[in-house]
Amino acid sequence: MTKKKGKSVSFDAMVKFFMQAYDIPSKKDVDKVMSRIKHLEDIIKKTAAYERSGHGKHQKKIADKTLISGSASDKVFEIVKRHKNGVSFAKIKEKTDFNDKKLRNIIYRLDKTNKISRLSRGVYIISSKDISIKE
Repeated sequence: MTKKKGKSVSFDAMVKFFMQAYDIPSKKDVDKVMSRIKHLEDIIKKTAAYERSGHGKHQKKIADKTLISGSASDKVFEIVKRHKNGVSFAKIKEKTDFNDKKLRNIIYRLDKTNKISRLSRGVYIISSKDISIKE
């Protein structure tokens, strides 16, 4: 007696089964993700353009933060470097929005590496030993 063959499985059904079993995205899934990414990029561009145009609440504060990039120590050092006659602790805190402890630690490290020096209590200036960095 011959054995009866069952339904043959189509190639498309097999591919679909494997895509679902192994979570392989289809072209439709990739297109959805790409459209979401494009939408998010548009939102980011609009937001950045809005801030650059000066419509933000704290235009000067935003401008100061965007000019400075890098580590927290670099930010504080750049602020001190910009003020030739010295800058106060309160002014640095205002421009960076760092909490007191973080700012004190940064200033301590910059002082120990002779990048800045203390002009008077709470007022800091670029160190005379660090003249080569001064522009």
